[in-house]
Amino acid sequence: MSIEDRERQRMMVDRITEGGGPEPPFRMLQDPDHAVVDRYGLYNAEGSTEERPLPHPTTLVIDREGIVRWKAVETDYRLRPTTADILAAIRYARGEGPQPPPPTMTNVRDRNR
Repeated sequence: MSIEDRERQRMMVDRITEGGGPEPPFRMLQDPDHAVVDRYGLYNAEGSTEERPLPHPTTLVIDREGIVRWKAVETDYRLRPTTADILAAIRYARGEGPQPPPPTMTNVRDRNR
């Protein structure tokens, strides 16, 4: 999800695929008025300007009832939870596994080397 319009989102996808990487297998959602960002308390006051309010980079696992079962919030956009952590959180949200530990944050740039 992003506050960016479709054109800026397309630019982001183009940067991701620039080196021959695959296009993300999901649709990016827009939150131009940052209603979702505000609802979950993810506004990044330090990284934002009035013209461009930014959220903290966040991964949420939300169950079918709309309850957040797991989240990873970081101030550094390069640090994200591991795929294994996200999958464990999804299994937990589906009732298929134990509650996962806190996320292990790794630099996304190091993952592609």
